[in-house]
Amino acid sequence: MTTLNPVAVDVTDATTDRPSRRRRGGDLAVLLHQIRYEQLSFWRNPQAMIFTFVFPIAFIAIIGAVFGGGEASDFFYGRTGMQYYTATIAAVSVLGACYGQLAIALAARRQTGVLKRLHATPLPAWIYFAGLLAHCLMVSVIDVVLVVSVGALYDAPVPADWASVGVTLLLGSVCYCALGAAVASLVSNSEAAPAVVQFVQFPLVFISGSYFPIHSDTLNTLAGLLPVKPFNDALLSAFTTGDGLHWKQHGVLLAWGVLGTLIAVRRFRWDPRPE
Repeated sequence: MTTLNPVAVDVTDATTDRPSRRRRGGDLAVLLHQIRYEQLSFWRNPQAMIFTFVFPIAFIAIIGAVFGGGEASDFFYGRTGMQYYTATIAAVSVLGACYGQLAIALAARRQTGVLKRLHATPLPAWIYFAGLLAHCLMVSVIDVVLVVSVGALYDAPVPADWASVGVTLLLGSVCYCALGAAVASLVSNSEAAPAVVQFVQFPLVFISGSYFPIHSDTLNTLAGLLPVKPFNDALLSAFTTGDGLHWKQHGVLLAWGVLGTLIAVRRFRWDPRPE
């Protein structure tokens, strides 16, 4: 994501004085235009692409060199190391794309005045955030496909239940985007955003078993109430066992998504905070 200003668009019809979005097909056309803008901004930012895609690919390749061809073990809950890490690294990449980058980008856009100018246009707020969500979901899908593809090179089987993967990915993306918007609404400036994002994200990925399995019942119970471990567990099951939807984990994700949405709606600011 980037902080570039949106392209100026003539949003009124000089003859009828109606928003041109209606003339061009309604809200759907404007939403597609917003998604296209977010995508173009992202793909024209090499640093964002490298961090988003190269990091998980490099990480899973290193894991493959260590665990590729290994046997299933109790340490990985009856899975091989590659089976375990293919799912958890895919989950971490979604977290980074939908939570971390979104929170930092929104904070930067607010401080540079992009959000203030955007809010002054006829573009509905829900379309702007729906465009961000769709963009983050598309990036997440690419991340997951890349991680799965590299994992397959090291004998990690492809997901056993793609339908469950899709539902989990959608709920996780919505949840993390809502939390990213909530965090962006709470930080005071763009310089503080990366620190706040990492302060929340860093301990969560560790206690949730993203980088190594956790065998503490107490810690697993606590982490299961937070948004990262349920997403990890749901993806792990969808990748390896294919035993359908996991309502408990999905319910936790939905609850955190609702909480993040409520905080964002109540606290979100379009104008920069006064110094």
